[in-house]
Amino acid sequence: MNQIASDIVAVMVSVAVDGPYSYRVPHDMQVARGSIVQVPLGPRKVTGVVWGEPKDKVAHNRLRDIETLFDTPPLTDELMKLVDWVAKYTLAQPGMVLRGVLRSPEAFEPDKPVTVYQLTDLRPERLTSARQRVIETMEDGFSWGKTALVGASGVSPSVIEGLVKQGVLEQHFVPPPPIVTAPDADHNPLSLNDEQQAAVDAITSNGFHQFGVSLLDGVTGSGKTEVFFEAVAACLKAGRQAVILLPEIALTHTFLDRFEQRFGARPGEWHSDMTPVQRARMWRAVARGKVPAVVGARSALFLPFPDLGLIVIDEEHDGAFKQSDRVNYHARDMAVVRANLTKGHVILSSATPSVESRNNADQGRYQHVKMLGRFAEAAMPDITAIDMRADGPEKGEWIAPKLAREIFSVLDRGEQALLFLNRRGYAPLTLCRSCGHQYQCPDCSAWLVEHRFRGVLTCHHCGHEIGVPKECHKCGADDSLVPIGPGIERIAEEAAKRFPDARRVILSSDMGTMAQTKARFEEIAQGDYDLIIGTQLVAKGHHFPKLNLVGVLDADLGLAHGDPRAAEKTFQLLTQVTGRAGRTGKSGRAFLQTYVPEHAVMQALVRGDREAFYAHEIKARGMVGLPPFGRLAALIISANEHDVAFNYARQLAVLSPKAPDEAKLKLFGPADAPVAMVRGRHRVRLLVQSEKQFDLSGYVRFWLAEGPKPTGNLRVQVDIDPMSFY
Repeated sequence: MNQIASDIVAVMVSVAVDGPYSYRVPHDMQVARGSIVQVPLGPRKVTGVVWGEPKDKVAHNRLRDIETLFDTPPLTDELMKLVDWVAKYTLAQPGMVLRGVLRSPEAFEPDKPVTVYQLTDLRPERLTSARQRVIETMEDGFSWGKTALVGASGVSPSVIEGLVKQGVLEQHFVPPPPIVTAPDADHNPLSLNDEQQAAVDAITSNGFHQFGVSLLDGVTGSGKTEVFFEAVAACLKAGRQAVILLPEIALTHTFLDRFEQRFGARPGEWHSDMTPVQRARMWRAVARGKVPAVVGARSALFLPFPDLGLIVIDEEHDGAFKQSDRVNYHARDMAVVRANLTKGHVILSSATPSVESRNNADQGRYQHVKMLGRFAEAAMPDITAIDMRADGPEKGEWIAPKLAREIFSVLDRGEQALLFLNRRGYAPLTLCRSCGHQYQCPDCSAWLVEHRFRGVLTCHHCGHEIGVPKECHKCGADDSLVPIGPGIERIAEEAAKRFPDARRVILSSDMGTMAQTKARFEEIAQGDYDLIIGTQLVAKGHHFPKLNLVGVLDADLGLAHGDPRAAEKTFQLLTQVTGRAGRTGKSGRAFLQTYVPEHAVMQALVRGDREAFYAHEIKARGMVGLPPFGRLAALIISANEHDVAFNYARQLAVLSPKAPDEAKLKLFGPADAPVAMVRGRHRVRLLVQSEKQFDLSGYVRFWLAEGPKPTGNLRVQVDIDPMSFY
């Protein structure tokens, strides 16, 4: 522990500040770099971390005292360096990055003791049947918690309290049980095929005490999870901690079961579905080194591991690893930074690696571990493109005749089929056939999406909802509203008519709780449904043994938004969803309904030639200097009034600093964002492109510091390495 002798220290507070503030250390307190403290800030008390000695000398009488030193291990030096690095790179305020580390304030208090009860030699004056059941339950001599005792004896809590008052039961306070049991690396080693074992050997060859990155590049169904489970086991044997990041909470339950089968215990969990008490206990246990392995969402990367040796990013290409709120970081990239600081290893696992990761592997910066065969000799699905210009469905229908015939065949064989459409709701647009009025969100430049099951029109940007009108709001015509285009609910409606005997289920992120979603996945895996109708929720990491046909109803959907990453995202999503078919030895089939079968993405999928896609995409990016061959930074200027936002953006663009010629700097905009208004705020975008080696973060920081200061309701949001261009 790096004790600080000075009686004045710099404390970084976990609020929106650009740097640490100076505080006095009381005479009876000893702090170190990384100590977690509570300090006064204006009229309130906030949590902070001792960052070291202050750079500027401030008179004692102008300073306030640290009020509380929490009894929890100090943050490690590497975690504090990570906070500084993330803040500098993303242009976020360090205090906001630190908030991501200290996101469970209850964790700084010690664990509350658990109340248990033991049976004494005394007996009650009046022995009722309820009291008798409690005594009989406790005659085993063990201590019981109140909830367990109530459940086992079938009495009310008041019966327990009455027995305590009479001295029949005695209260004791004991430490709570561990939040998780330590996983056993030797519990149930997996039986690997030759390709999997070679992958494990390659990844673990340099141990877990030096920095390295491995791209685990395996086709869907190749057994990548088994490979990185064995890498986790090797890390635990080396005495270091491991964290596995998943893109979706919906994947967590099945994944935890698989982890428990391998290691004999569940890992620590970290995601938004946990209660505050669970999060506090987990944070505290991780900080004390009592949780060797954690599985969680992207924010788990900032947990206070004292000795982190392995970070696994499962489905590393997934856009969910990019945070776009306040601190715009990408967990994949920050994982590489943290592993470099901890001298640990990173495994980037994907069937469709991001172009950035693939290029790093091609250039030798990452170890490229390839797995090209499916587990248990299952074959890759046969993919066919259906040209909707020639073989499309009848008007008012969305399932092409060829796909419908294949679905009937699959259902007749007792197998499962999946209809995939990455669009929630019933229809993306509702209009009046009488006057042409289109229903739009009043606070966003986006159409209201009909959700027929719930009877509402809703905005997917801000959540605004109205009930489905019975008459047009503009012209008053009755029964004149018509849905335009399909959403997943509309596909389900058509499927019910065309396949009435099939047991159907709809899977979408906005339909049901997490527990209900988990139950649906389990039921599908057990074969309780014949026809699955789903959004991208079904494309990620699920194993459905009876699923042998996938139909993608709008394969072109992701190509239509002017996104420089559109081809990559479409290829990844379609590869993932078609890869759900035929994973247990039977030959699966997939059909892509498309209006552009000649597109490079469709051609690569149909031919099963992923190398051709990556070669084409990497060459195209290189020609125009897009990532990974160049860098991008987006500035989103928003205000309550359009002219205010646009005029500020124009002024900012005019005052952009000149960069060296070798930076190859280009400035695009200002222009209204594709979604030009969200929650009543008008949005204007500037986009900066530079050569790869140029310090674009430093350039934007200098630009904003020297440029006009936003006033009133103006807000400038910076996104270094943007993944979304909406």
